[in-house]
Amino acid sequence: MRLFEIILLVSLTILPFCWKFLARKFSSYYLIGGLAVLIILQLVVEGYRWQLLPGYLLIVILAVRIRFANAENPFRFSALSVLRGLGYLLLLVPAWVLPLVLPVFKLPEPRGPFAVGSKNIHLETNKPEPITENLEDKRQLMLKVWYPAIADDAPTETYVPGAGRDAFALKYGLPASALNYLDYVKTYVHPEAPFAEGRFPVLIFSHGYGSKATGYYALLSEIASQGYIVITMNHTYESLGTTFPDGSEVYFDYEYQRQIAANQMETITPIQQAFRDSISFEQRQKIVRDAVQDYFEGDIQERWVQDMQEVLDRLPQWNSSGFLKNKMNLNQVGAFGHSVGGGAAGRLSLSDARIKAGANLDGIQWGTKIDTLFQKPFLYVSADWPAEHEDLNAHIYLKKSTDYFYEAKLLNSGHPNFMDIPFMVPVSALAGTGSIDAEEGIHIVSDLVTAFFDRHLKNETNANLESFSTSSLLEFQIFKGDSIRQ
Repeated sequence: MRLFEIILLVSLTILPFCWKFLARKFSSYYLIGGLAVLIILQLVVEGYRWQLLPGYLLIVILAVRIRFANAENPFRFSALSVLRGLGYLLLLVPAWVLPLVLPVFKLPEPRGPFAVGSKNIHLETNKPEPITENLEDKRQLMLKVWYPAIADDAPTETYVPGAGRDAFALKYGLPASALNYLDYVKTYVHPEAPFAEGRFPVLIFSHGYGSKATGYYALLSEIASQGYIVITMNHTYESLGTTFPDGSEVYFDYEYQRQIAANQMETITPIQQAFRDSISFEQRQKIVRDAVQDYFEGDIQERWVQDMQEVLDRLPQWNSSGFLKNKMNLNQVGAFGHSVGGGAAGRLSLSDARIKAGANLDGIQWGTKIDTLFQKPFLYVSADWPAEHEDLNAHIYLKKSTDYFYEAKLLNSGHPNFMDIPFMVPVSALAGTGSIDAEEGIHIVSDLVTAFFDRHLKNETNANLESFSTSSLLEFQIFKGDSIRQ
């Protein structure tokens, strides 16, 4: 919480017990005036947000009480005093809980040598849109480029504006205005700031299913600050929400999800049963092999691979004209993603020679990987799933790579720890995150991803990936071919 929010709530917690004493020492008008000054400072300096409505109401109630109650009367226990105390407590609890659970949070400041700039690109394709029913619809994507910049005192952009925010509110049955408090979250990304000098490696990033590219500010701004151009996209109708240049907003298509997920339990149930049964890894491998090639998320990942390839196809053109002119090193292109997007990045790495190295952050890579090897360096980072979780990637990544394969587990983490979620909702029981400190977790992941691409895209021999094996919050192994190195 912010300073004046804390002062306001602490005052509301303490004053009911001491206002009579203070009113006997000072005029009640001084106390009321102090409360008025406090609320005005909070509103002017920090700004209104609905999470503080119970606190604002308590200020009014307390001011009325101070003005009209007799400070000389000693406290007497009665039914009325009990009811009055319970009513105050019923407002005081949400006055504390709401701003704590939904805070104006602080994003980590990028630690790299570069400031971070951003620019949106509207990518229109000639491919039919596979999700809508209108046969004339063409697939279109909104991209966001995060890049090394020279920012100085340039303004920063609003945190998650537009459809991504609106769709999040809609998902939970809230009005769009319920998330206006996110306007107060400071980002470290400068829209359309001048590019830093030099040419930089390019990373294509794919988000999680039903998530959005702008849900990863902490991770992506850190990596861009280390000298990478990161191109993210909202996979239209399968991201939480996308805003197009004409102002139209497209949200996640829940009906389409229901259609493609129908009857999929027939595919996934044998996998679940295989993990519950006491069978050998080799026996389970056969069952998993058949199922992972048929599950519907494999089709999603293939669709997202095509989205990323649309971007890859345009890189040479963008490198010859426009704001990206001569800024991309197209011999150093990688891919990474989270959740379903992580599996899609792995699928792209497996099939597209333009990708020189890839990384999967806690995603299952559905499809044919189980039968083959990567022919390039690959990094797989998982969350710290409970023991009963079906570890499909243990089977899918059994055959690793003819090159380097890195396998890591971020201890005490949950699936959302790769996103901004643990900052936005800092209560692990609500957010599904682990007990790891949110900032520490993001730093470990971003440092590992950066070091991986430093070595295998930038060819920096001093990128010390071996040092991650000493982290107390990371299980880490390095394979060369199928042989363990550490």
